[in-house]
Amino acid sequence: MIEWRDEAALLAARPFGETSVIIEVFSAAHGLHAGVVRGGTSRKVAPTLQPGAQLSVAWKARLDSHLGSFTVEPIRSRAAVAMGDRLALAGLNAVCAILVLVLPEREPHSELYERTISLLDLLGQSELWPLAYLRWEQALLEEMGFGMDLSACAVRGTNEELIYVSPKSGRAVSRQAAGEWADRLLPLPPVLAGQGDATNEEIVIALRTTGYFLEHRLVKSMGDRPVPSARARLIEAIART
Repeated sequence: MIEWRDEAALLAARPFGETSVIIEVFSAAHGLHAGVVRGGTSRKVAPTLQPGAQLSVAWKARLDSHLGSFTVEPIRSRAAVAMGDRLALAGLNAVCAILVLVLPEREPHSELYERTISLLDLLGQSELWPLAYLRWEQALLEEMGFGMDLSACAVRGTNEELIYVSPKSGRAVSRQAAGEWADRLLPLPPVLAGQGDATNEEIVIALRTTGYFLEHRLVKSMGDRPVPSARARLIEAIART
């Protein structure tokens, strides 16, 4: 019998048979991992199995290739915060849906895990969350191998008036170097380059740029699957906040 224990964030849950639930969790040491929770539909266990919940999990299976089963204990629920705040609910749904889509199964990503927990802990803090989410999405792209290099102009090597991002290379481009190609480049608002706080309007612009690499690079590399619609709903919520 193979067995391990860890703390994890619950990303998704779906019914399995009459009384069980299949959950997908994200943990530092075991990455994205699925398993069956026996009796997961019961009144005692079901309230624990909500997206975003922090759990203590124990997984076991006869063989490593098997789906296996989880036993879970609650550490922290985030359902109440999410249900009471439109932005928090949109954010929680987006983070969970994106991670389920892009994370390789059973591959540890400890730094991204810690960033994800820190982001989820900010749910309900609407003044902080949009910028925190932008930074998280940049970190996700970096972790998955599709990060942007915004330190200097890809053409001239300078770091002045960097206002564009090349959709091909993911590198910054200056106003002077863009020339006739400007309309084919992505916007580079200062907040995307890490230059302090920003309005939600600027953050939405930055998310359009990160969204390009999420959709056309990261997700496309995994096959013909769309970016979760939950992300679009989050951006709409940020724009209205």
